[in-house]
Amino acid sequence: METTNGDKQVRHSQKKFFHRKKFCRFCTDSNLKIDYKYPSVLNNFVTERGKIMPRRITGNCAKHQRELATAIKRARAIAIMPFVSTENK
Repeated sequence: METTNGDKQVRHSQKKFFHRKKFCRFCTDSNLKIDYKYPSVLNNFVTERGKIMPRRITGNCAKHQRELATAIKRARAIAIMPFVSTENK
């Protein structure tokens, strides 16, 4: 992009950054299991507010993301995990 203003050209070059390939943790590591009884594993895929993180952020494959969502929902239903985290104001 050629411009007469050098400032725009500098800002354009600063926007370039490297995208790292995301991979499914459950496909690569066979020791990791998705189970509602292990909240320590499930907490990695939940935000601070208690929402399930999407696939595009976690990098999970579709199969494991579906299993993860059902495991989190089961853990919430039997009170192993909270539905919403409490905020200290």
